[in-house]
Amino acid sequence: MPQLQIPPFYPIIDTGFLARIGVEPAVLARAIVEGGARIAQFRHKGPYSRAVFEQAEEVAAILRTAEIPLLINDRADIALMVAAGGVHVGQDDLEVSKVRLLVGDSLAIGLSSHNEDQLRAGSPTTADYLAIGPIFQTVSKENPDPQVGVSRLRELRRVSRKPLVAIGGIERSNARRVLAAGADSVAVISDLGRTDLGRSDLTSRVREWVELTRPDL
Repeated sequence: MPQLQIPPFYPIIDTGFLARIGVEPAVLARAIVEGGARIAQFRHKGPYSRAVFEQAEEVAAILRTAEIPLLINDRADIALMVAAGGVHVGQDDLEVSKVRLLVGDSLAIGLSSHNEDQLRAGSPTTADYLAIGPIFQTVSKENPDPQVGVSRLRELRRVSRKPLVAIGGIERSNARRVLAAGADSVAVISDLGRTDLGRSDLTSRVREWVELTRPDL
């Protein structure tokens, strides 16, 4: 497969967050398409029931139609079954080398890291990009790792030449600082929507993020 291009804005379709605000994953997927984002991740923390699998399958189909790569969080098997573009794994998931054995060159792989040691360990792997975080305090993850912060992010940028995706507490008010510190992309969950945002407003929010993270600004 061609090398995965990581755009500056990386929206995450998090089922837990969306359930709290009353939005179906497919609704956000359509907003991502209409809003002009060029990558997305489907994130479900917990067992995959039939209903969750069908959500992932629907999201993958929506994004595939628009030729937007979708990565599945944690689960390489689900990524293969829904014909996603890749899989994103964490420090407690399968090692990148074992994921690569499973998916071959057909899927991209992202790897989460939370400190310098993990970032260095991930650099020589076949992961297509590395994520680092949380940059700021986050409410999207239980028992989050210690905050990295913008200053430390700037130092860690020198550790690896792989594309670096920053995650954790990133909002419209601080995203440009994170990109200026060396992140190639910012992953966003909770700043994508609120309980009072309908589909049209979700699309507007995605457009706002795409514009905000333009590299020529």
